[in-house]
Amino acid sequence: MNQQHRFFATAPKGMEALLADELRALGAANVTEARAGAGFQGDIGSALRVCLWSRVANRVLLPLARFPAADPEALYEGVQSVDWAEHMVVNGTLAVDFSSVRSQISHTQFGAQKVKDAIVDQFRIATGERPSVAREQPDLRINVYLHRDTAVINLDLSGDSLHRRGYRAEGVAAPLKENLAAAILLRTGWAEIAKQGGALVDPLCGSGTLPIEAALIAADIAPGLQREHWGFLGWLKHQPEVWGALLADATRRREAGLARCPPIRGFDISGRAVAMAQRNAELAGLAEQIEFAQVSLADCPRPGEDFKPGLVVANPPYGERLGEVAELRGLYRDLGDCLLKHYTGWRAAVITSDRELGKAIGLRARRLHKLYNGAMECQLLRFEVDPKWAMRRGPVPTNPAIAQSSGAQMFANRLRKNLKQLARWRRGEDIHAFRAYDADMPEYALAVDVYDCEDGRHVHVQEYAAPAKIPEEKVRARRHEALSVMPEILEVAPEHVHLKLRERQRGSSQYEKLQDEKRFHVVREGPCRLWVNFEDYLDTGLFLDHRLTRQMIGELAAGRAFLNLFAYTGAATVHAALGGATQTTTVDMSKTYLDWARRNLVQNDIRGPAHQLVQADVTAWLAAQAAVLEKGDAGEGARGVWGKARQRNAASGADVAAQRYGLIFLDPPTFSNSKRMADSFDVQRDHVALIRHAVALLEPDGVLIFSNNFRRFKLDEAALADLSLEDISRQTLPKDFERNPKIHRCWRVEKRARTKN
Repeated sequence: MNQQHRFFATAPKGMEALLADELRALGAANVTEARAGAGFQGDIGSALRVCLWSRVANRVLLPLARFPAADPEALYEGVQSVDWAEHMVVNGTLAVDFSSVRSQISHTQFGAQKVKDAIVDQFRIATGERPSVAREQPDLRINVYLHRDTAVINLDLSGDSLHRRGYRAEGVAAPLKENLAAAILLRTGWAEIAKQGGALVDPLCGSGTLPIEAALIAADIAPGLQREHWGFLGWLKHQPEVWGALLADATRRREAGLARCPPIRGFDISGRAVAMAQRNAELAGLAEQIEFAQVSLADCPRPGEDFKPGLVVANPPYGERLGEVAELRGLYRDLGDCLLKHYTGWRAAVITSDRELGKAIGLRARRLHKLYNGAMECQLLRFEVDPKWAMRRGPVPTNPAIAQSSGAQMFANRLRKNLKQLARWRRGEDIHAFRAYDADMPEYALAVDVYDCEDGRHVHVQEYAAPAKIPEEKVRARRHEALSVMPEILEVAPEHVHLKLRERQRGSSQYEKLQDEKRFHVVREGPCRLWVNFEDYLDTGLFLDHRLTRQMIGELAAGRAFLNLFAYTGAATVHAALGGATQTTTVDMSKTYLDWARRNLVQNDIRGPAHQLVQADVTAWLAAQAAVLEKGDAGEGARGVWGKARQRNAASGADVAAQRYGLIFLDPPTFSNSKRMADSFDVQRDHVALIRHAVALLEPDGVLIFSNNFRRFKLDEAALADLSLEDISRQTLPKDFERNPKIHRCWRVEKRARTKN
């Protein structure tokens, strides 16, 4: 029986799941998906099969040793623990690829030199001879990965990245890597479409990578069949007979597959690109299977009668690479028009790094996948081409006359400045929803929030009520000036800019609907995926100024029972649950917002009886819970208080037992006089009783996070002197709200006052 080994196949970020599925289909055993690749088990033949047939992988590695390497000496000794004479001849050639993450040895060139020295010295001491270094096509390529001072030594069986199939003569600007093109096609189900005889069209084919990879898949051609060099060819344990059998089988499959390849066409407006695509197809042996032509999108021909509806796939230019986003919207709109005009009933897939450019296509994406083109995060948008999925597209640009006014340009300059100041922070913190402008200039009293949702960018604009002395026509003119430049500056479709008038909300008005569109969108916040709504309510369902507070809750929640009071849409509950809370209780008076909270929990796969939703007047519910715990039993008096609190799980209808919590979030409104409340609520007047009732529900070492957004609020520290009170307002103020430090006040409250030194 052939010896079994553990291998690791690397892949670009975002392709790990595809690679794992591919490895299983190739017969690999015990496949485990991991960061930047997947591990698998098998004999040497299994690894050679992956090298030849993987369309997604970059490299196939055979681990030889794993050892601590906190310093150069330990690295040297660990490399020498491998008997290199088992793997290469003494006069052979080698190359070392070295990478380091969070380790003492951080200089990769130094690390590679140390590994090379250890191998060369082993041979020289044993035989008096030594191998030499060859950067191109060495007999043995060695891969060393150092992570947290632990080294893994691998043989690179592929030798060169597997995305290099051997057919690319030359490319046009910003070519698509072959394995990314294959991943796009695999994600869209092209293999099954091709089996059923469906055709493929790429109306923006460039140098032809997508059509060529499509033909390789459709014709069952091994992507590595034309490669001349492999990393295992100079390896002493290479099995030529196994490799020869794999090549012979792949050749037979290619001959059979070419005969059943469906029609594949590629179009491009550039004659040079089309010539390159034709040359690449010839080198791939696919010139007769793919037809290329110089055609613009506007003149894209209808599919012929021999074309069974299949897949339209495109990799249009990205704004970051080949031009400004605003200049490319027309191209994306033309692509959408082309699809609807000629390809109704087909599937379509478009990869782009800009969601708003994707929106310009004018079709609602049915699926969205995240992929990476190098370091650039992209979205693969998948469509069913049907007029019923067409979206209303606003005019581009929006009122150019107003946009050119001096006031509009002044506002645009400030918005650009803010975006530039926030750009590095947003990238570093992976921020998907942020405040871009907050009444920075008194003339433009707006709050502008940007949401990069999974289905595209939206901008939520709140206009603060102007003083009565300012004429309405001036207010209106300034509003129009600001709105006229937002689509271009914020790179958002005009119809995705949502305007609200912000006035002080009292009583039940905070829950009243403005519209009833029921259009919800998902936005990411840290590990959470949360529903937001830009049209139906004054607020979106996510208070952005509490972003750091929610992050803190997620960090404090591990191993604790969590209580969320005045919970709104339950975003803090999602953070707590994903942070490791043992159970959560979410309390709010509004059924609308509890339903929203339930959807947020389900969206993050948080289910079961450990996560309870309670519809109740929070102040009465909290007082009743505290009373039950203070009585310490279930006597008649306690049950009397219990009954007044309406303590029901809004999801199951079951009673919610009084208990203590390790973490409580208390974020009351400034004022409320809802008819569903027994009394009115005023945070300045009532906060002491509210905090004391919440503290009564804490475990001995529990933590209460108390917050409110009343700008003139003053905490009554004297009335709460027996508690530990730490003002954490500054710590919970996100960078995008630093211009407005009074947006909220926040305290960390614990049962025992801290002793002072």
